[in-house]
Parts: sequence; structure tokens; C-alpha cells
Amino acid sequence: MATPSRKTSTPSSLASKRALPRDPSSEVPSKRKSSAPPAPPPLPLQSSRPFVEGSIVRIVMENFLTYDVCEVSPGPHLNMIIGANGTGKSSIVCAICLGLAGKPAFMGRADKVGFFVKRGCSKGMVEIELFRNSGNLTITREIDVAKNQSSWFINKKSTTQKVVEEQVAALNIQVGNLCQFLPQDKVGEFAKLSKIELLEATEKSIGPPEMHRYHCELKNFREKEKQLETSCKEKTEYLEKMIQRNERYKQDVERFYERKRHLDLIEMLEAKRPWVEYENVRQEYEEVKLARDRVKEEVRKLKEGQIPMTRRIEEIERQRHSLEARIKEKATDIKETSQKCKQKQDIIERKDKQIEELQQALTVKQNEEHDRQRRISNTRKMIEDLQNELKTAENCENLQPQIDAITNDLRRIQDEKALCEGEVIDKRGEKETLEKEKKSVGDNIVRFDNLMNQKEDKLRQRYRDTYDAVLWLRNNRDKFKQRVCEPIMLTINMKDNKNAKYIENHISSNDLRAFVFESQEDMEVFLKEIRDNKKLRVNAVIAPKSSYADKAPSRSLNDLKQYGFFSYLRELFDAPDPVMSFLCCHYHIHEVPVGTERTREKIERVIQETRLKQMYTAEEKYVVKTSFYSNKVISSNTSLKVAQFLTVTVDLEQRRHLEEQLKEINRKLQAVEAGLIALYERNKHLEHKDNELRQKKKELLERKTKKRQLEQKISSKLGSLKLMEQDTCNLEEEERKASTKIKEINVQKAKLVTELTNFVKICTSLHIQKVDLILQNTTVISEKNKLESDYMAASSQLRLTEQHFIELDESRQRLLQKCKELMKRARQVCNLGAEQTVPQEYQTAFQDLPNTLDEIDALLTEERSRASCFTGLNPTVVEEYTKREEEIEQLTEELKIKKVELDKYRENISQVKERWLNPLKELVEKINEKFSNFFSSMQCAGEVDLHTENEEDYDKYGIRIRVKFRSSTQLHELTPHHQSGGERSVSTMLYLMALQELNRCPFRVVDEINQVWSLLLYLGFIASCGGCKCNQYHCCLGNGPDQ
Repeated sequence: MATPSRKTSTPSSLASKRALPRDPSSEVPSKRKSSAPPAPPPLPLQSSRPFVEGSIVRIVMENFLTYDVCEVSPGPHLNMIIGANGTGKSSIVCAICLGLAGKPAFMGRADKVGFFVKRGCSKGMVEIELFRNSGNLTITREIDVAKNQSSWFINKKSTTQKVVEEQVAALNIQVGNLCQFLPQDKVGEFAKLSKIELLEATEKSIGPPEMHRYHCELKNFREKEKQLETSCKEKTEYLEKMIQRNERYKQDVERFYERKRHLDLIEMLEAKRPWVEYENVRQEYEEVKLARDRVKEEVRKLKEGQIPMTRRIEEIERQRHSLEARIKEKATDIKETSQKCKQKQDIIERKDKQIEELQQALTVKQNEEHDRQRRISNTRKMIEDLQNELKTAENCENLQPQIDAITNDLRRIQDEKALCEGEVIDKRGEKETLEKEKKSVGDNIVRFDNLMNQKEDKLRQRYRDTYDAVLWLRNNRDKFKQRVCEPIMLTINMKDNKNAKYIENHISSNDLRAFVFESQEDMEVFLKEIRDNKKLRVNAVIAPKSSYADKAPSRSLNDLKQYGFFSYLRELFDAPDPVMSFLCCHYHIHEVPVGTERTREKIERVIQETRLKQMYTAEEKYVVKTSFYSNKVISSNTSLKVAQFLTVTVDLEQRRHLEEQLKEINRKLQAVEAGLIALYERNKHLEHKDNELRQKKKELLERKTKKRQLEQKISSKLGSLKLMEQDTCNLEEEERKASTKIKEINVQKAKLVTELTNFVKICTSLHIQKVDLILQNTTVISEKNKLESDYMAASSQLRLTEQHFIELDESRQRLLQKCKELMKRARQVCNLGAEQTVPQEYQTAFQDLPNTLDEIDALLTEERSRASCFTGLNPTVVEEYTKREEEIEQLTEELKIKKVELDKYRENISQVKERWLNPLKELVEKINEKFSNFFSSMQCAGEVDLHTENEEDYDKYGIRIRVKFRSSTQLHELTPHHQSGGERSVSTMLYLMALQELNRCPFRVVDEINQVWSLLLYLGFIASCGGCKCNQYHCCLGNGPDQ
């Protein structure tokens, strides 16, 4: 490694720390020492000018990449590090980058700082001392591998990475800028920099601090300017479209507003109309109020005229009350006297009644005597008749044999009735037993039907069209000549539902739901009706003409039982003969055996020995085929699917047996009921005969007891006659007693009549006095009635007047209420509050409008007719027109603001551009001058210029490098495709050299420029750095055997 001291032939400070091996195959430098490489050619002495602000004074590394401990002390100008590959040249560059707060990604080696610590060490350290006039700045970075973190120190004091970055930036050190810091792994990347990126790196590297900022501002301003231009253009185009669109709708809007003017006039007329109505009603109210006041005055005068008349009526009323009181007194006296007269009359009437009762009692006794004589006569005659009848009565001793014969007949009939009733009871018991059996059989049939319904439900749920076809078939069986079977899944009846899976896996689902016909003609009729007319999707098949149902299998089942087979498919279920014949013919169910799990265990033997084409085990189906070409036996097996339709088992034979049993029970019930009817008729005949015999026996018994009855009647009548003869009465004595009592009563009656006459005279006098008082009262009442009549006439007039007053007052109230309502409605129409007056604009508008309701209504009708003429107007068009007008106005204002803003940005761009572009052009001219001189010194040509396709695209500005290395060619832009790798490296190095004198940064680093021009560049660097006012430069060159 060469140091500045080595260049001046003085002992190197680095040599004392570590000598770099020259041999590329040598061991790691930190592990062995070797002799120093040969000294480079003599170099001119560096000037003794001091370090510039920010130059590197010292670099210390511990456990960093290939170094254990290493310290480097560079000079103030050119520092060149030469060594073989792997000797640690780039490690020093990495130490400079990381020590100055650079990111690991800047070197392009690793993304974690921990990877830069020497392998096997847990920590590493980099320390860099920078020159400052105010005192050198020492930055220390300690790296922890485990945590992949760094600890920072400035002048041995702990700090943060941000503070370090600020200190480094203050010294204008940019380790991330490839124009200032070019690591080994970034050389190719630097060569690939675009023109735009090269300009940006150059600005940051040698340009004034504000140059890159101005450039960024220009790019931002230009971007915003483009956005504003685009926005202005879009808004202008949109504004023009909006204006054109509004022009198209302008006529419709004018017609709309003309209609609106009519509607506004209608609205104003409708607003004035309530006020006119209110004014009319108010005037009517004033008129009614005046009339009411006049009638009120009339009522007052009429009431004053009634007062004298009322007083006279009250005086007469008092006189009438006095007379009526006297009349009441006379009436009371008359009533008392009349009461006394009535008492005397009652006593006289009671005396008359006593006389009448005595006479009636005498008459009763006379009548009783006459009646007793008549009854005695009648009884004697009755006795005589009974005695004659008794004499003529026949001898009844010969009736007993007849009675005995009838009794025997009755007993015989009773026995027959008991026997018949016993037979009836037996028949009833037999009938009840048969009915119970019938119910039991019916329940069993219903249970079978329910199972069948389950199968039909499954059919309906899965194949609705087939189910509908089944219903149609059941109602139309008469249309077919031969037998038609319902779908196979309905007609098949499994003997054991566990075996249903074999049948369902063997027969396809299309055939399971197929109808089976015996006749082709019947099938065509069925399909035409179902498929063509009803549009139902159903399947139909024809059974073979000759039945296959009973066809014997080719092999006996006994021969197959040794393999575990227990049945053929045909024996697992029952089905109608056409269905069974079809399945045997097409599915060979009589040839397919069903086995058990034991069959599956012997399946290979079964296939080889039996040569069966199809067979079933407990859970699998096997199909065996023989190859046509090789005669090899090929078998395939599939797992059985779970049965879905045939799991419901219906024993049709048992159901037919139950139906026959039900028919036999019904026949027996009919026979029992016929026997009961015959027994009932026989019992009825015996009952009738029994009644006839009983009647005959009763008549004979009556004839036998008649003589005894006659004797008893004669004896009874004789006793009654004796009693009547003993009960006698003396009529003369009774007449004498009655006459004496009547005389005594007549004397008492005469005395009472005299007293009654006196009371009648008193009562007559009182009546005369009462009549006189009544006449006086009548005169008073007549006068009162006349006065009341006059009063009533006056009152009637008063009532009429008052009624008129009330009507007028009610009318006034009604008109007042109507006025208030009209006022309220008028205010509502005008949107006025209770205390608000009519606005001046309404008053002014009302003055130009008619003042009568008729004129207003006529004008309203006319305006409404005119408004109705404007048809086809859409308010949304006007709303959109108005909205667009507002939007046009808003857009115009926005466009104006945008243009002002755009002008402002253009002015800012012009100002910033002037401050940026002129210094940049000067800077590029200086770079071009240096760059051209370097190429001229190599007998080549090169130039650098500021390139852009559009002067206004500030983000497209870039530095274009054009070179030519042969005199026969033209200048070409430096690209990865046109020049070779060495030419690009030389161009890159010369560009960096051109930046050297213009450089503002304190140092520059370039790593690994190992091309054929290395020596020339090395000499150029020496000349450049030794003879100009440049800053510190660090360059790494390889010194391997290949260079």
C-alpha cells in the first residue's frame, strides 16, 4: 500500500502497521506479514499546501473486513492505494463510507452493517478524523454484529447517527454521490448513469449549494405548470361544451320562464283572490252589523211596552188565586157532604143486599129439594134398568177354554220371540267382529298405501315430470289397449330393502323411471300426449313380445354358493311380468349373481373359474371383459352407491291377500245384515200376532166379569137411593123465617133514606155557592186571557224580533269568523305573520290586477289556459341549465384563477430558470474545457454539453458525454452499447478529473479503475493533483499479475 510518505520517499506510516502482500495467492493480510510491494515510479513531490476543510487526516480500523488493526494517514492531495486483489484496498474505501455515516448499500456489497465486521469477531470499529480549522473532527463508529447496530461517537463523546450526518453534510461530504465517492462495486453503476442522473450528481458534487435546489424547484414548478396547463385546457374545453349545451336548451328555458311568468301571474291572482273575498265578506259583515244594531233597538222598545201589561196580568192572577182558594173550600165541603151521602147510600145498598141474600137462600133450598126429588126418580129408574140387564145376561162359564187356548198361543209366541232375539244378538256380535276385522285389514292396506306414497313422493321430488305422467296414466288407462306399467321404480318391490342398492346400481336411473308398455301403439299414444302435448320429459320402454320373466339362468345357483353367492338379482324383488321380462332381456338380472364379503375375498378365483361377466359382492360391482386382441381377462370394480328409491318395500302379494280378505269380510257383512233384516221382520210379525192374542184374551176376560159388575152397581145405587130419601127439608118454615127478616131490614132502610135526603139538600146549597164563585173566577180568567193574548201577541213580535236579532248576530259572528279565516288564508297565501302587513311588492302587484272575483276568475282561467299551452317542458332541463350557468360562471372564475396561478408559476420558472440555467451552462462549459483537454492530451476527442430535447422539460435536462478514440470516427455519445468497457472507464475517469478543479467537496474517492489506461491515468492524476488547486483525492488501483 502506498501512502503520501511513500510518494516522498519517506517511511510509510502504514508500513509500520501492516505491509500488504503482492502475491495474490498469499494469506489474509491480517494473518501474515510479507515484504512491501515494489515501489512505484518516482512521483513529483506534493505541495506543502495544508488540508482543506473536511479532508481526511486519519483512518483507523479494528476487526473490519480483512483487517485486525489498521491505521491510515492520507496526505492533503492525491492518495493512491495500489495492491493485488484481496489485499484490502476496497476495505479502506468501505471504512471511509461507513465511518462518515454512509449506508452499506452505497458500496453495493451488503445490506447490513454487521457483515463488514471481520469474520469470527463480535464487534468492529471505524474511526475517521476530518480536518477543521476550528479543530479536527473525530468520528467513531462501533459495530455490534449480534444486534446489527452501530454506536456513534464524536471526539470520543457518544452521539446519534443524525448528528453525525449533519456534521458530515456541513463539510459538504456526500458519500452517496458517485461523482464524489465511487466504490469498487459502483464503478459499473456510475458508467450506467443516465444523462439526467449524471447532471444531478454533478450539481450535487461541484455546483453551488443552491443549484440543485433551483433545479428541483424548476422541476416541481414545471410539473405544477403542466398540471395547471392540463387543468386549464380541460376546463376550457369543458366550459365550451357547457356553453354549447346551454345554447341548445336556451329556447326551452325561455319558454319555461315565459310559462313561469304566467304561473307567477296565476300565483299573484290566487294570492289576491283571498284578499278580495275577505274584502267582500268584510263589507257584508259591516252591513249585517248595522242591521243587528237596529233590531237590537226594536227589541228594547218592545220589552219596555210589555211592562204595564205584565203588572195587570199579575194583579188579575192574584185575584184568580183568591177565588180558586174559596172554590177549593166549597169543593171540600161538598166533598165531605157527598161522602156522608155516599155512606148512607152504602148502608141502604147493604140492606137491599141482605134482603136479596135471604131471597136467594130460600130459592136455593127450594131448588135443592126439587133436585133431590129428581135424583131419587132417576136412581130408581137406573136400578130398574140394571136389574133387567142382569136378568138378560148370558151364562159365561163356557169362555174359560177359549181363554186357556189363547194363553197357550201367547206362551208359544213368547218362546219364538226369545229365540229370535237370541239370534239377533248372535248376528250383532258376528257383525261387530267382522267390522273389527274389516278395520284391521283396512289399516294394513292404508299402511301399504303409505309406503307406496313414500315411493311416489321420492319420484315427485326427483322427477316431477314422471310423477305428473303417472297421475295422468292412472286417470286415462282406458285409452290403452294392452297393459301399461308405471315407472319401474314404483312397480319393483324389494323382498329385503337391504338389497335395494344392487338393483339401483344395476339398472340405470333413466330406465328406473321409465314406463313399460306391451304395445308399440300404446307407447306412441302415451308419448304423443305426454311429451308433445304436455311437454313432460319422460322415458318409455317396450317389454319383449315373448316373456323373459321366467327364463332360467345359465348356471345353477347351487354351483355358485361355494363362492359366497346367495341369489341372482331377479330373485331379490317382485315386479309385474312385463317389467321383469324387460329387465331380464336388457339387464340380464337372471344371470347376475349377488355375493357376500366372502365373495370379495375370493374374487380372483371367482373371476377365473366362473367366467361371469357381471357380479356383485357386499359393497362392490365387478364387470369382467375379455380382450378381443389378447384374450386377456380384464376386470373392473366400482363401489356401490347408497340406494335412494327402492328402500321402501311393499309386499304386493300380501296386499292382494288383504284386498281379497277385505272383499270376503264385506260379503260376510252383507250376509249378516240380510239375516238381521229377516230376523227383524220375523220379530215384528210375532209382536203383531202377540198383540192380537192379548186383545182377544182381554175381551173374553171382560165378558166373564160383566155379571159381577152389574150386581155391584145395583147394590151401590140402592144405597144412594136410601140416603137421598132420608135427607128431607120443610119449605114452608123456611119461607116464614125469611119474610120476618126482610120486614125488619125495610124499617131500618126507611130511616136511612130520611137522613140521606137532608145531606142532599146541604150538598145542593154548597154547589150553588161554588157555581157563583166559579162564574166570578171565569170572568177574571177571561180578562186575564185577553191580557195574556195581547201579551202573547206582543211577545210573539218580540220573539220574532229577537230571533231576527239572533240570526243577524249569528250571521255577524259567522261573517266575522269567515273574515278571520279569509284573512288567515290570505296571509298564508302571502306567507305573512299575524302582525305583518302586506308587503309593498304585493300591494303594487295587486293594484294592476282586477278587483272583483269574477274578473279575477276570468283572468285566472285565461292565464291557466295560456300556461297549459306550454307543454313538453321539463323542469329538470331548466334546473340543469341554471346549474350549468352557475357551473359556467364558477368554471370561468376557476379558469381565471388557474390562469393567474399559471402566469405566476411561469414567472417563478423564468426567475428560477435564469438563476439556475446560466450558472449551470457556465459550469458545464468549464467541465467541457477540462474534459476536452484531457482527451486532446491522449490524441483523442471528447466533449461535454448540456442536453435537453425540450427546453421547458427541466426533469429531462442531462449532461451528455460524447467521445471518440479513433481519428476515423465521429463523436458518439457515451453509452454501454457503443463503447468498450475500457473506453467507458477512461471516459468516466477523465470526467471525474475534469470535475477535480471545480470540485467543492473536501475529497473524492475512486476505487478499482484497472484498465489498460491505468498508467496513463495515474500519471495524469499526478500531474493534475500536483499542479492545480485541487482537494484531497483517494484512488485505488489493482496491481495483480493480470494488469
